Amino acid sequence: MAVEVSHAPEHKRYEARVDGEPAVAGVAEYIRTTELVAFVHTEVAPEYEGRGVGSALARTALDEARAADLRVLATCPFFAGWIARHPEYQDLLYQSRSRVSD
Repeated sequence: MAVEVSHAPEHKRYEARVDGEPAVAGVAEYIRTTELVAFVHTEVAPEYEGRGVGSALARTALDEARAADLRVLATCPFFAGWIARHPEYQDLLYQSRSRVSD
């Protein structure tokens, strides 16, 4: 099974298709600023769950965030869990720089 991921900026998401089929097998939705990309929702069609579609979405989206020098905020539980299992992407995670003073 070949998974192809493309960026659909007009829809603010990444889309995965399987074996050249036109139907979308999964999406990773985001909100992007000039410094940060927040991944807010990931969904994979039931017939493709557990077959690497979500991982392909995460890897492609995170590789593109790295290439664009963006920090990542993983509010989506799938992205948060995926990054936790792949330490090579943990350096992308956004760290708040604000401090509360007493």
